[in-house]
Amino acid sequence: MSKLRPTESELEILQILWRKGASTVRDINDLLNLRRDVGYTTTLKFMQIMNEKGLVIRDTAAKVHIYKAAVKENETKNHLMEDFINVTFQGSAMNLVMQALGNSKSSPEELKELKSLIDQIENNS
Repeated sequence: MSKLRPTESELEILQILWRKGASTVRDINDLLNLRRDVGYTTTLKFMQIMNEKGLVIRDTAAKVHIYKAAVKENETKNHLMEDFINVTFQGSAMNLVMQALGNSKSSPEELKELKSLIDQIENNS
């Protein structure tokens, strides 16, 4: 799969499709409008562009077109994270983690989970 990079608005639509599954433009627009005011034609235009880019697949068999994600959630998030780390933290995942931990208070449960993840990484090395 090529590294498609959805825009922020496209990612918002993809997150709906990943969570909800195949949907109409109306379905997606209604869910977007729960967070902010988005016109139907704006959502339609985004969906058309996303179809052209290969981010979604449009099923035109029925009168109402159904869209579904053409990219996998995990792969897309991995590509976006990789790009973010490379650009923002000069490729250092450690700098990202240190920044994140330094900017917020972690709960004891989160710290325990982080320690467990570190143990898993060390054991798999």
